[in-house]
Amino acid sequence: MKTRGHQGAGGRGGDARGRRPRRPTRDQARNAAFDVVRAVDERDAYANLLLPRLLRERGIKGRDAALATELAYGTLRGLGTYDAIIETCSDRAPDPDVRDALRLGAHQLLRMRVPPHAAVGTTVDLVRLRIGAGAAKFVNAVLRKIGSRTIEEWVPIVAPDPAHDPVGHLAVAYGHPRWIVSAFRDALGSSGEMADLLEADNARPLVTLVARPGRSSADELEELGAMPGRYSPYAAYLREGDPGQIDAVAETRAAVQDEASQLVALALTRVPIDGDGEERWLDMCAGPGGKAGLLDAIATHGDLAGLAEDTRRAADPGARAFAAFPGGARLLAADVQYHRARLVWETTRDASVVTADGTEPVWRPGVFDRAMLDAPCTGLGALRRRPEARWRRDPSGIAELGRLQRRLLETALDAVRPGGVVAYVTCSPHLAETRVVIGDVAGRRKDVEQLDARDYLPEVEGLGDGPHAQFWPHRHGTDAMFLALLRKLP
Repeated sequence: MKTRGHQGAGGRGGDARGRRPRRPTRDQARNAAFDVVRAVDERDAYANLLLPRLLRERGIKGRDAALATELAYGTLRGLGTYDAIIETCSDRAPDPDVRDALRLGAHQLLRMRVPPHAAVGTTVDLVRLRIGAGAAKFVNAVLRKIGSRTIEEWVPIVAPDPAHDPVGHLAVAYGHPRWIVSAFRDALGSSGEMADLLEADNARPLVTLVARPGRSSADELEELGAMPGRYSPYAAYLREGDPGQIDAVAETRAAVQDEASQLVALALTRVPIDGDGEERWLDMCAGPGGKAGLLDAIATHGDLAGLAEDTRRAADPGARAFAAFPGGARLLAADVQYHRARLVWETTRDASVVTADGTEPVWRPGVFDRAMLDAPCTGLGALRRRPEARWRRDPSGIAELGRLQRRLLETALDAVRPGGVVAYVTCSPHLAETRVVIGDVAGRRKDVEQLDARDYLPEVEGLGDGPHAQFWPHRHGTDAMFLALLRKLP
């Protein structure tokens, strides 16, 4: 019986005896990843929104879903590195769709445990089916050059010399825009940690859950297979699967929330405030509702898990315990956009929710005991969760954001009574969005003192020199969240 001769992955049509090439196969996982990368490239789509929808619509599950996720997210994180390598291995600039396919192939060759023949063959098949035979030949040739070296061998070839341009070297080696690397280095204050930080920024994070006190518990989530949190008494880490399938999440008794986000909200509730009776709390930029959901639960039910942890730590004479607010609290949550305020309303139970501009408040000044200002920012602290965001951000917008952040902080300070406390939070470590904003506003006002935020997060080390607290992915396994606590003086 005659058999077909073996055709190398992505090889030219037929062999010397005229045998037809094998038929390319359609790989659902790789096609989904390609569609996501193309959508991000073509129309600035959001990968974390588009990919889950494609997986559901196409019925991609299990290992194939995991493959598509790693391919799409990993490729988007490493665009800067892969583009430099592709340029070195190509004799012409590829068309955008071909370039995206090459990026997918490069990620498989250089940073995944995909055998080289499979990485090249499946990518060539994808290109032949989606783009054309001519493009497939080109992709085959380029990928074979890329696969001739490891990522460790490619970096010294395509990246600037670290001795002469350390920032440029890190930017190419770890797939970050140069301006972001510079901003991280300025905020971190230690170039010796930069490689660890950027590597952690490229690692896919676990899904972190928050059990809202009085409605769920970390124990309940752990009984369903989640791992215990590192720091927050409400946190649990989901090993795998869709968090929306967990009953507590579907019922808003629990939610997806980074552990640092939980802790900055908890720190605000731990600051002692004089006075008896029910407190009034404000969340000024509450959408989509993560911190508001936790504050609402704590306000209604008290810091149940936190109090248990404080009781344990109080047994140690060197530990610090925090008292609960005996009269309970009521939360007002606001957001300038209606659809975000609607999300807050859906995730909270006892809070009052309004659509309002924090720079033009609808509330009277001086009436709140505590205010949370999770200010609009560049989001540089959450790049590991939004893989394409690093390439979408533009440093030219930081000055405008800074003006908004200052106005909002002024309003937040005006909103609290003397003795009240404001938590200024950004999911960005950029100095222009963090310390500079605090310094400018506090320096202009005589009625503000900055508290040492680290005092209210005793379970976490490595938060910096104070008085603010800065979380880092490589130190804490969290987003790079910034917290400053300001007390209103008489």
